[in-house]
Amino acid sequence: MFKHILIATDGSELAERAASQGLELAKVVNAKVTAVTVTEPWSAVVVGEAALAVPYAAYEKGAAENAARTLGRAADLAKKVDVACATVHVKEQYPAEGIIAAAKEKGCDLIVMASHGRRGLAKLLLGSEATKVLALSSVPVLICR
Repeated sequence: MFKHILIATDGSELAERAASQGLELAKVVNAKVTAVTVTEPWSAVVVGEAALAVPYAAYEKGAAENAARTLGRAADLAKKVDVACATVHVKEQYPAEGIIAAAKEKGCDLIVMASHGRRGLAKLLLGSEATKVLALSSVPVLICR
């Protein structure tokens, strides 16, 4: 069965529910767990002749604080079900690529993540990180809604 489960979280309520399910599975199969959150690359928004950007240092500080909060909640969920959980903050990557890279780097054999269940135009315009992970991952992916 699974020996090392990667649980991807963005800190949302939906992601926390998926994390809980992943942790319960890990407990049942006695698997190691790594929780990961990914911070997208900093970018400036250019509109016409003006550029709008959060200064890089402020972006980096805010991203680190958000990641610590998100991973702290995942670690707290793991403690509640008595499962050891390592945490990883992947910086400067897009979510799907960062999740897959972390799974490969940590030797995970299952990825657990949430899907917002977008359909139609919303999925086309906003994309789906879950769909990207499914398409690119070489290990099984458990999607929780």
